[in-house]
Amino acid sequence: MQLYQKQPLKITNSLTGKKEIFEPIDEGHVGMYVCGPTVYSNVHLGNCRTFMSFDMIFRYLRHLGYKVRYVRNITDAGHLVDDADEGEDKIAKKARLEKIEPMEVVQRYTIDFHNILDQFNFLPPSIEPTATGHIIEQLEIIKEILAKEYAYEINGSVYFDVKKFNKDYDYGKLSGRKLEDMIANTRELAAQSEKKNPQDFALWKKAEPEHIMRWPSPWGDGFPGWHLECTAMSTKYLGETFDIHGGGMDLKFPHHECEIAQAEASYGHAPVHYWMHANMLTLNGKKMAKSTGNNILPGEIFTGENDILSKPFTPSVVRFFMMQAHYTSILDLSNDALLASEKGFYRMMEAIDNLNDLGTKGTSDFNVPEWRQKCYDAMNDDFNTPILIAHLFEGVKHINLIKEEKENITAQDKELLQQTMHDFVFEVLGLEDKSEGNQDSNKLQGVVELLIQLRNEARTNKDFATSDKIRDQLSAMGIQLKDGKDGTTFSVS
Repeated sequence: MQLYQKQPLKITNSLTGKKEIFEPIDEGHVGMYVCGPTVYSNVHLGNCRTFMSFDMIFRYLRHLGYKVRYVRNITDAGHLVDDADEGEDKIAKKARLEKIEPMEVVQRYTIDFHNILDQFNFLPPSIEPTATGHIIEQLEIIKEILAKEYAYEINGSVYFDVKKFNKDYDYGKLSGRKLEDMIANTRELAAQSEKKNPQDFALWKKAEPEHIMRWPSPWGDGFPGWHLECTAMSTKYLGETFDIHGGGMDLKFPHHECEIAQAEASYGHAPVHYWMHANMLTLNGKKMAKSTGNNILPGEIFTGENDILSKPFTPSVVRFFMMQAHYTSILDLSNDALLASEKGFYRMMEAIDNLNDLGTKGTSDFNVPEWRQKCYDAMNDDFNTPILIAHLFEGVKHINLIKEEKENITAQDKELLQQTMHDFVFEVLGLEDKSEGNQDSNKLQGVVELLIQLRNEARTNKDFATSDKIRDQLSAMGIQLKDGKDGTTFSVS
């Protein structure tokens, strides 16, 4: 029996606004699509949080025994500057400004994206398709939508007819918007606009002479609309109906709303069973924005080369910080929050390191099976990582008590405790106990052990003033010495 058969999972479905029991279309298999980056600049820390949330979800689904096909795309064409079918392609604009080929821009920032995600210890998706690699599939979907008369062609561009679609389906059901309200709150179309209605969106845009990125089509040279690529790639690799579609909260409207409309117009039914959305990341209580200077890149956190934080923080510490909030909650990054996360992260790693050396007895004072189920209960409740971490620290507390010989544990429970900590800390949360910060921790251990040796020599020589001074000054720095029958140990609080 697989774990998923014993551990029922609930997911908050953005489409219904309710927490629902997860039942995949094909028993034991999960198809999950997540909107990836538009690769025209260095990956944004807020985007990293979204991708990290779905990396954690991918990890937990695999841990439960599901066979997961995880598709995360790369947008390398079609995403216009204002997200409203006007302006330049973001990648083409960057290429024009830097006087390089658009695919040089794509290559540079795709490498940066993968490099940052590798440092954060992401698992690679099963498939990572690109928009430019699926032009043919996008053209076929446009033809199908045109044939069903939910789109219209004008001057070489093709637009989705939202009003006509809404007569047969429900446009706005994901974001909770009504088309009538949208129309009432929309200004008249600009004179130069080709659209019948402001709510209509581009499936294919005619390429003007100066537009660099273009492909041939039945309607002339042009490029696909931004929303179309995800419909084409998700259904190509996961089928016309699949289990999970994820992305950032900011994509719910219009991007995901348009994806639903395209799929329903083309296939005649809803494309996704569970829609999931990760919330935003703020910095010092404010929205991150390059224009205001309230912005920081992941690499700048790792190196410390920034004016916002007091020191560098390792990728695992940053990942641990992000896992301490539920994926649907707004999370605020600050220097104090990262310092607190760093302390908690190394406290957890120290406890895991101490697990191997714990002595065992004939009885246990810690109910490990019950605690282990609490960890599963947290993750089964819509991937509640902050509650999981709280339970993991309950395990840390008992590890420390057992180490101090204030509690006992059986060999069987110790093995289960080790397995559980490994499964949830490293396999599910994706943390790593190897980093520059860990090297610093090793250096700290060497220095403290030297001071312990000097203190022991002072005690042997009955120099209790020096002995007490070493203990008290270490305590003032948050380093507690513990004298036991096997010698002196220390912990960092």
